[in-house]
Amino acid sequence: MVASRGFRVALPSGTTPCGWYGAIAHLIPTMPDSQLLPKQRQAVEQFLMANEPTPLLIERVGGRNRLKYKPGHLPSNTILRSHFTDHKGCNRSKFADIWLPDGAVKSLSIEGAAILQGFPGWYEFPNETATAGSIIGYSVPPSFATQLFIRTYATGTVRSPFYSISVLQKGGLLRGHC
Repeated sequence: MVASRGFRVALPSGTTPCGWYGAIAHLIPTMPDSQLLPKQRQAVEQFLMANEPTPLLIERVGGRNRLKYKPGHLPSNTILRSHFTDHKGCNRSKFADIWLPDGAVKSLSIEGAAILQGFPGWYEFPNETATAGSIIGYSVPPSFATQLFIRTYATGTVRSPFYSISVLQKGGLLRGHC
C-alpha cells in the first residue's frame, strides 16, 4: 500500500464505496440539534450557489484555514485530535455539524465520528468528549490497520504475528504484556 495524492487505491473485493452520509445516516436522527456558526452558514450558502442541496459535514474548527466541508457522497476528512480542542488547549464538545437539505442541523456525535474514523459500531468510548476524542483522533482506523497487516502478512514481509511482536519487544518498542 502506498499513500500519495492523486493515487487511487482499489477497495477490497466485495466492498462498495460509501460516502460519509451513508455510513452514519442511521445515527443522524439521534444526534443533538445544533446551529451553524456564521462562517458555516456562509459556506453552505456558497455551496448551494453552485450545487444541488445535499447533506454536508462541516467542521467547526476552520480557524485561519478555509472552512472544511464534505458533501454526503464523499468520504469524510480524517478526524484529528485537534478537532476536540480549541487554540488554548481547552476541550470542545462540538467539533463538526451536519447540514441537511431540509435545513436541519445536527451536531456530529462521538459515535458518528468513530464510525467515520473506521471504528466498528460496537466499540464503546468513555463518556467524556475529550477522552473519546483523543482515542478517535490519535487512532489509525482499525479497518486500515487490519488491511495493512493482512497485506503485509500475505506478502511475506512479516513471517508471523508472533515474530513481529518478539522483534518489536526486543527493540524496546512494545511495553507491557502481549
